[in-house]
Amino acid sequence: MFLREQQGLELAGAAGARAFGRELVPLADRSLYDRLRIAAATTDWTPDLGQRIGSRDWWRGLATCTALAGAAWMLSPGFRPITGYTAPVAIGAAFEETRTQSIAPLGLGATTGRRMAAGALVRPLAETPERPQVELTAALADGDTLRNALQRAGVGGGEAGRVADLVAGAVKLDDLRPGTILSLTLGRRPTKFQPRPLEALAFRAAFDLNLSVNRTLDGGLALDRHPIAIDRTPLRVRGIVGPSLYRSARAAGVPARVVEAYIKALAGSMSIGDVAASDTFDLVADQARAATGEVEVGQLQYAGLEHNGRRLQLVRWGENGSGTFMDANGQFERRGAMGMPVAGHVTSTFGMRMHPLLGFMRMHKGMDIGARYGAPIMAAVDGVVQFAGRSGGYGNFVKLAHAGGLATGYGHMSRIAVSAGARVRRGQVIGYVGSTGISTGPHLHWEVWKNGRPVNPRSISMASIQTLPADTLRAMKAKIARLLETAAR
Repeated sequence: MFLREQQGLELAGAAGARAFGRELVPLADRSLYDRLRIAAATTDWTPDLGQRIGSRDWWRGLATCTALAGAAWMLSPGFRPITGYTAPVAIGAAFEETRTQSIAPLGLGATTGRRMAAGALVRPLAETPERPQVELTAALADGDTLRNALQRAGVGGGEAGRVADLVAGAVKLDDLRPGTILSLTLGRRPTKFQPRPLEALAFRAAFDLNLSVNRTLDGGLALDRHPIAIDRTPLRVRGIVGPSLYRSARAAGVPARVVEAYIKALAGSMSIGDVAASDTFDLVADQARAATGEVEVGQLQYAGLEHNGRRLQLVRWGENGSGTFMDANGQFERRGAMGMPVAGHVTSTFGMRMHPLLGFMRMHKGMDIGARYGAPIMAAVDGVVQFAGRSGGYGNFVKLAHAGGLATGYGHMSRIAVSAGARVRRGQVIGYVGSTGISTGPHLHWEVWKNGRPVNPRSISMASIQTLPADTLRAMKAKIARLLETAAR
């Protein structure tokens, strides 16, 4: 592209010179149409009317503006209304229908949907009418009764008592679990000063039973039972012990309390520390599955363990299935350390010590347990009271004789609760903590003798072995076979 000055220099060059690019055509040689088109394209028809006022460009711009304004005025349709669509006027039923669908302030009686707004024929009510029926739910609280729960829900005391009597004919009221949901339907009451009558009541009275109480045609109440089908196939779980017996059993879906019962059963026959990661645990527990989907897992009935090629089988044996676990091989063995006879903290252990009152080294033949004055002292093991009375520096003292040449003594009591010759069970109260005899304060001095020689009470491991009769052994093995066969189905 060339400037206008360059174009003139090029045209004034030598005749023999050759122009660079396209050869330009002189303006004098162009046609009139081309000259007009170029002039129209290069002319500024709309200059700024605020500058160079009075010049040729300014007058040309004013002429352009005047021409455009005149053309717009000549082409305008004029100032007259344009006919359009007018909505018809709603009258009668159409007006009322439209008014109910419109948006208006609530204070002016606005409604939504198909409801009619308040009109001149509407009279305000003196009081709000009650609902003909009320449906609600209530729950039994801990320590609550069915009658009290119904009364809190609005049922009258007399009617709540009649409902409780009806339900008592089907289940024991004390067996109703806290948290049981009661679904009630209350009817219309005669006056506001009377409770609503009970029309219907439904709740789950037991795992296998739903109960409902309904109002009859003659105005009475009737109880209906709705049994729930229950599948009582036992739950059997087998698995590898792995790094943790408890965690492995819990991961297999066994409830925590059943796992704890299983470990406790094993602890009565072997040391839990001897259970290896490669061992296989096997347990069977009671289980009830309702047709409505709920599942309840009951007591542990069988505890098995495959350990070092030996199969340990323990079965719950006793009246009504609530006894202890026994070995199916014919012997029942219980092991474990001797329990503490009083709730407290050890203040002096077994062995040589500096006597706090005598002031010289002396053998301490027992264990001192500090506790509050009057705290109950319990027998550590089943036994017979060999001595109960005053015994020198021991103060009030009780000595118990146990099987296997074992004996225990309890000194410094404030009061003795047993007499010589009496049989006591483990955990039975035999006296109370005191500070009688040579003592610096309330505590229990506890001694243990093995074949007449004093030993450390914490070193004694208790064990009892019982050989079962042949008929009992056969019955136990039959129960194990029945449990394993039923649970495997």
